[in-house]
Amino acid sequence: MKTKKKNEHYVDNSKFLEAMKDYRELCEDAKKNNKEKPLVTNYIGGCFLKIANHLSYRPNFINYTFKDDMISDGIENCLQYLDNFNPEKSKNPFAYFTQIIYYAFIRRIQKEKKQVIIKQKLLRDSNFDDLALQPGDDSAYTNQFTEFLRQNSTEEEPEKKKKEPKRRKLKGKLDEFI
Repeated sequence: MKTKKKNEHYVDNSKFLEAMKDYRELCEDAKKNNKEKPLVTNYIGGCFLKIANHLSYRPNFINYTFKDDMISDGIENCLQYLDNFNPEKSKNPFAYFTQIIYYAFIRRIQKEKKQVIIKQKLLRDSNFDDLALQPGDDSAYTNQFTEFLRQNSTEEEPEKKKKEPKRRKLKGKLDEFI
């Protein structure tokens, strides 16, 4: 008879909670004794890293070229808001820090999109012939690269579409009135 293998999570929430309680006590002791705040333990840092790495494999985050920046931002935000976690209010540090990392990912994606728009505007506004032609070249000479840039940079910024409310379809109801 086969025994079912217990589904193990990559971060054990109960151990993570205990580690957070211990770290909070260390911080309070340091505050009372006018000492510096203690360093984050390796276990807590490892949990942050595991959460950020696993969250980056979700379908909405997986294909970005700046995934390492997203993970770094997530870990940085976790360290920044580490003191805000209160074990008396919540017994789920995994969910708390997952949300922090999730929103750090969203902010990084927004920053990168802004940078892409700026880069496209700069390319569109620049003189392509100055980029491609060398001194002494004929200005009537057409370069495939400049033609490619002209064709691809003339597109305007995508406008944000307003979402229209979904309409309920009335099946058979309109036939009664017609």
